[in-house]
Amino acid sequence: MKAVILAGGRGTRLKPYTVVFPKPLVPIGDKPILEILIKQLVKFGIKDFIFATGHLAELIKAFFNDGSKFGVKIKYSKEDTPLGTVGPLSKLGDQLTETFIVMNGDVLTDLDFNALIKFHEKSKAIATIALHERTVKIDYGVIELDDAQKLINYSEKPSINYRVSMGIYVFEPKILKYIPEGEYYDLPDLILKLINSGEIVKGYKYDGYWLDIGRPDDYERAQEEFDTIFNKK
Repeated sequence: MKAVILAGGRGTRLKPYTVVFPKPLVPIGDKPILEILIKQLVKFGIKDFIFATGHLAELIKAFFNDGSKFGVKIKYSKEDTPLGTVGPLSKLGDQLTETFIVMNGDVLTDLDFNALIKFHEKSKAIATIALHERTVKIDYGVIELDDAQKLINYSEKPSINYRVSMGIYVFEPKILKYIPEGEYYDLPDLILKLINSGEIVKGYKYDGYWLDIGRPDDYERAQEEFDTIFNKK
């Protein structure tokens, strides 16, 4: 199975760390995030990668080359202009002929990828999104009104639980026909188009460890938690 790693973003939220390095090369411990991710996927038998690159692509290619030093095969697809989160897939139609994984290159998780793939295959979905529950604390009293502006509820500093995308997806090749070629196109656009076209899209709930390293505080948390979470054995 192929894995497409989205590694073309500028990582603007993670500045100043990404001024010199592309976000996938920012280190966690003594290894780049992307190297950690590759080694995790190898444990699940995934050794065939396509890196969708853009910003500072040359540094990523210089570090990983053809992947042989990591025991994998890596090919590269470079976008000259930003194509969004799924737009880069439009350039890969001849390489994505079987079920494949797409994921962000800045994710730390202990997800069982085999379980995710089996869920996808059993569900007969065209797309499966890995989901994680997050809790958001509202630091204000939240008021609800009816149409006549009559107060009907008052919650003091409530917490809201909701499911978010983990940035990990399993797709069937059929999705490629829904992605416009060479245009900027994001994942929500694709998913809504699939749903509106009557395709089956599933969500895979996962409540284990997951961290999207998008901001400096996320990065600092990853540094603190990495040894505990990933070096248990």
